[in-house]
Amino acid sequence: MPALRQLDLQPGVVLRTVLTVLLVLLAVYLIYLLRKPLSWFVIAAFIAVAVSGPVSVASRYMPRGLAIALVYIALLAVPCLIGAALIPPLVSQAEELARNVPQYVQDVREFVNENDTLRSLNEDYNLVDTLQSEAEKLPAQIGNATEILSDIGARIVSSVFAVVTVLILSIFLVSGGAKWVDRFLAVQEPEHAERMRRTLDRVADAISKYVAGALIQATIAGVAGFIMLTILDAPFAGALAILVFFGDLIPVVGATIAAVLVGIVMLFVNFPVGVIVWAVYAIVFQQVENYVVQPQIQRRAVQVEPIVILIAVLCGATLFGVIGALLAIPTAATIQIAAKEWIDYRRSLVAERERAGRPAGPAAPPAAGSA
Repeated sequence: MPALRQLDLQPGVVLRTVLTVLLVLLAVYLIYLLRKPLSWFVIAAFIAVAVSGPVSVASRYMPRGLAIALVYIALLAVPCLIGAALIPPLVSQAEELARNVPQYVQDVREFVNENDTLRSLNEDYNLVDTLQSEAEKLPAQIGNATEILSDIGARIVSSVFAVVTVLILSIFLVSGGAKWVDRFLAVQEPEHAERMRRTLDRVADAISKYVAGALIQATIAGVAGFIMLTILDAPFAGALAILVFFGDLIPVVGATIAAVLVGIVMLFVNFPVGVIVWAVYAIVFQQVENYVVQPQIQRRAVQVEPIVILIAVLCGATLFGVIGALLAIPTAATIQIAAKEWIDYRRSLVAERERAGRPAGPAAPPAAGSA
């Protein structure tokens, strides 16, 4: 009971505590409800910071508005050109595959009949006849593929609004973001404003370097893939190399997906030697890229330790999918920069107190027996 009497539970303190908890819960709930537009804003901010470098360079030779327009036109033109380069070869390869699958099955039948073990397995499980039956159905399934493509097209159309919104937000951030930051810093104390500006500049520099590092890494993967596909005499090696390039921009899973797609193409143009060689190459290259190339490039770009990069990418991909994986590394760099600035700020406060003759912490109690 005496211990309870020592607790000064004033009604005002209890009320403030309850209100604080309720406001925090309300803020978390609002963030959950607004998670989609907030994610759009984060993506737009990332794009704005990423293109701010090219915009600044172009604005030296032309009005800033024209520089922004040209950069965003180029940003939109690149996916269109890539699609124009990839889609026709993929469609023609799919049509050729549908026509040639029966011949492939006949080749498999002849190969099985020449091998005693495989022939015995075929007699027991009737594998080749099943393949033959499915191969005869394949040309008819091409018509069903158009329905699948139409569903995909509907999803793409439904995402146009989100893409346009993100692009418009990023354009506003590029054109007026610096002014908004200046107005915000103008109402801060000079020391705090200087530290905040330094932090924001370092974050922007880290994101720009991350984008440059990701492009360098993807370029290495695309060039290496083009060389290997040329050696294997793969059709449309350039288009497939572009697919590898864009797949490599997606951390963790992108390179694997691109390698699997290329392997499917190789399955029908150079089987089995080309498939085996490509599979071995893809596995070895991804291991070297994941544990040597990527950590070194991104560590130099954003000054984050390799282990932190791997953990951030895995956590981001698990929580938010592809977008989370893309934003994981710049987010880790931002947190690291902000934490370092905060620690430096606290240390400077401690140093100022010590120079002023005031202890940084609570005063020590007087020694026992002192007057």
